[in-house]
Amino acid sequence: MAMRERTKSSKKGGVKAGVQKVKAKLLKSYYGNPTKDMKLVAITGTTGKTIVAHYVHEILRATGEQVAVLASDQPFKVGMLHKFLSDAWKAGANYVIVTVPAEGLRDNVFHGLPVSVAAMTNFVTAGLNDMTPDEYLESEKTLFDMKPEIVVLNSDDLNYPAFEMFKGKTQTLTYGQTSADVKILNSKLYPKGTEATLSVRSDIMSVATFVAGETAVSYMACAAAIANSLGVSEKYIIEGIANYEP
Repeated sequence: MAMRERTKSSKKGGVKAGVQKVKAKLLKSYYGNPTKDMKLVAITGTTGKTIVAHYVHEILRATGEQVAVLASDQPFKVGMLHKFLSDAWKAGANYVIVTVPAEGLRDNVFHGLPVSVAAMTNFVTAGLNDMTPDEYLESEKTLFDMKPEIVVLNSDDLNYPAFEMFKGKTQTLTYGQTSADVKILNSKLYPKGTEATLSVRSDIMSVATFVAGETAVSYMACAAAIANSLGVSEKYIIEGIANYEP
């Protein structure tokens, strides 16, 4: 009985995903394919993606770029996503930063979008809602199957071996405490903030944030890796991370 219910549910999910693909294609055409003129930074993971998105937003703003951000830990509908992209394009944005929930990937909400940077924060099973760990991993892999220009991965994550096969077309960066392109050297935790020293491709930089807690160190490293992959200098990475106030 349980197997029948699961099969029926899977069929419904497949039909929904197929409908979403068609809808995404129609919306892309309706809004004039605005992403052709903008770089899309997609950030996924069970936790921290919203904070990382805001870090990257502030970093790019510090450089003088026009940036739009759609950051939420909750899934959003395909229509909302495409309207946001259209509004961002009309406002003159050349970068759009979007958080990418696994549920949205499973439902093909991001189908057909050109991804400049695909980054993953982590995979924490306690953060899952209506998906099994295997379903979550398969959904997350969908983003990296979209052939992004740049891939950024957390080498400290327990599930890193499931993702290390994915490579960006032009760059692949890792961040973490060991064997990473952006290496966390040390950190200090305060009641209202966090500091960390990072080695970014062998260049040493110190970053600080008003976000408190051990996880903030990893989130800053992720943002630094994304920014570095986009050619942003150390000065603006430090400034942008410091500018974000939760």
